[in-house]
Amino acid sequence: MNTARHFDIDDSKANHEIMTALNDVKLLRNLAYINGKWVSGSQFSPVSNPNNDEIVGYFTQLSTSQIVDAVDAADHAFNSWRKLQADQRSEYLFNWYQLILNAKQDLAHLMVIEQGKTFAEALGEVEYGASFIRWFAEEARRNYGETIPSHIPNAQLSTIREPIGVAGLITPWNFPSAMITRKAAAAMAAGCTVVIKPASETPFSALALAELADRAGIPAGVFNVVTGKASTVSHVFCQSDKVKALSFTGSTPVGKLLLSDAANTVKKCSMELGGNAPFIVLRDMDIKQAAIAAADAKFQTSGQDCLAANRIFVPKEHYDEFIHHFSDLVEKQVVGNGADPETTVGPLINHKAVEKAQQLLNDALIKGATIAAQSSTPSEGSFFPPTLLTGVTTDMAVYREENFCPIAAVLTYEDLDQVIEMSNDTEYGLAAYVYGHDIHNIWQCLRGLEFGMVSVNSVKMTGHPIPFGGMKQSGLGREGSKHGFDEFSEIKYCCLGALPTVSGS
Repeated sequence: MNTARHFDIDDSKANHEIMTALNDVKLLRNLAYINGKWVSGSQFSPVSNPNNDEIVGYFTQLSTSQIVDAVDAADHAFNSWRKLQADQRSEYLFNWYQLILNAKQDLAHLMVIEQGKTFAEALGEVEYGASFIRWFAEEARRNYGETIPSHIPNAQLSTIREPIGVAGLITPWNFPSAMITRKAAAAMAAGCTVVIKPASETPFSALALAELADRAGIPAGVFNVVTGKASTVSHVFCQSDKVKALSFTGSTPVGKLLLSDAANTVKKCSMELGGNAPFIVLRDMDIKQAAIAAADAKFQTSGQDCLAANRIFVPKEHYDEFIHHFSDLVEKQVVGNGADPETTVGPLINHKAVEKAQQLLNDALIKGATIAAQSSTPSEGSFFPPTLLTGVTTDMAVYREENFCPIAAVLTYEDLDQVIEMSNDTEYGLAAYVYGHDIHNIWQCLRGLEFGMVSVNSVKMTGHPIPFGGMKQSGLGREGSKHGFDEFSEIKYCCLGALPTVSGS
């Protein structure tokens, strides 16, 4: 392995933007982290700032054999890590948590530059991500089994939770810090070792977490970050018998491919996949208040959020008033560089995402939708204007697909049964929002909506104590809460029988 500290800079400006933004420049790493060492591949790829399209740095591309080395390192470290007392693993995690909080300003700056979200959103994500480490550091002491009343004479029955082994974690670019900590903290607290593949658009946030894990003293091989071609890394994870669990956050089509590739090794797979969240405004809701909440739910992370409100349903008699208030909110959005404190909506991740958003908008307009309101955008960068569409119909791609952009589609409904049916008319089932007061109608929505998470009168619904996950083609398994251990542990049943006394002994 080449373990030299290395920055491959072809452009004299590369890394300058990040370096000047950081108080601790050692958080900027561009090599993979394997078995406690920084490892270089033979090639490097650029990372661009979506705010201005400038290259801000380069990160290494590992070979297949180097990725296998990372899995081997995690497998070797597993036996000693799992044997630590829960308190000892907890202490390592808590040290990591404290270092992340101490570095949260720098970590947020890194995220703004490589991902594009506003500084406030980035800082919130770092704190949100750190909360999972603290949660699982505490839950490591409570990863209980159970005793079972015995049906077998003279036997004691019980279960214990065993760590499953090496976990391969594949994380997305829209939450480049929190999706790592939410998975890795659960796995490590349970006694597993991890190999993480971050998104190629946002490697620096992941590598900064590795630097802090190293400073926290987490033993070599327990926490590894590999960078390289997604198909290469995922194939190693899926085909390796040493990788016992695969956790992926990303699109449903990619999740299906991973499930297929992992079938030969029959490993435990957890998938946090796509969403198509409905936002239901009930008849007794204040319409202006509902519009404010819907805008918040739509435009978070520039719409690049699996929880973003994709389809907004409003009672027919309140439609015009809602459009009036929502239009005003759209026009007040400040689109720009996430580093600017005045910015409310940052760029999309790249120009390909902008092209996809434009395709969704064009499809809707061709099929009869109308732009009711639209904000302005900077001339440079990967920006797309927050847009409000009226006249949306169910055959439009903006209605059927997960948008991942700041296009708000608003539709009317006649009655509660109809809006619940319309909401459920999707292969996705991750999250849904309901705004209203009548408890009977709220309860009908809570029970009738086919979504893994339903939030009533609150845009914020996630956090470390809740089981995050979806139904239908939105995924498998749950992350966070006590259920976060389920994806990285096996339940072992123990039957302890009493040998009969031998006469005369």
